[in-house]
Amino acid sequence: MCASYGLGGGPYPSDGEEPEFDLSPLDEQVPAQQLAEWMSEQNHAAKITGRQARNLNPLIIDEGDHRRLKFAWWWLHLGDRPAKFNAFNSRAESLTSRWKAGMKQRGIAPATWYVEKGQSFGLDGDAFALAAITTTATQPDGSTLLTYSIVTRAAVGEAADVHPRMPLIVPRDLHGHWLHPGVPGDQNLVDEVLAASEDISRGIKRTDTASDSGSHTLFPA
Repeated sequence: MCASYGLGGGPYPSDGEEPEFDLSPLDEQVPAQQLAEWMSEQNHAAKITGRQARNLNPLIIDEGDHRRLKFAWWWLHLGDRPAKFNAFNSRAESLTSRWKAGMKQRGIAPATWYVEKGQSFGLDGDAFALAAITTTATQPDGSTLLTYSIVTRAAVGEAADVHPRMPLIVPRDLHGHWLHPGVPGDQNLVDEVLAASEDISRGIKRTDTASDSGSHTLFPA
């Protein structure tokens, strides 16, 4: 599963310098500034959203004309309310059966690390994209709220030594395909991304332990 991930901080980078995030649109001025503010306020860590805290996390979506950085509730909503079952993660194997609603609009969560059972993993500080499914909930005041769940797959490589599941990482050459609203969210898409994620997933390596960094806290489901 994946209950904690983030951008920068922790073991990356050294000497307090922040990495450059070259995932579109994070390389644009306004999204880059928004992301910098979020990292400062949230200590670099994406947290599962609480009913009271209402912390929101950065998510990249495609609205058909442009990729956009949004801030979203990490726990999928169904029927405009948080799902009553665990909905911060969704298994890739059941996306087209149990999670059909979220497959209509997909997102990617930018990350440079994630934590599983107290152990942090990354790609040597490089930014990568966690697959996400989303829904849009209507709030009592009529406003809309983007919500999401991080997709997981069977763990491979070093990650498999710690937990049988890991986040599904979307390779760069499939970002556009995964995000585009015109691409059907069907089993063919899931199979394509799963197969393409094999190499980058095996490239994920242990870094430091979560206890070594305050921004790498494992948040309970």
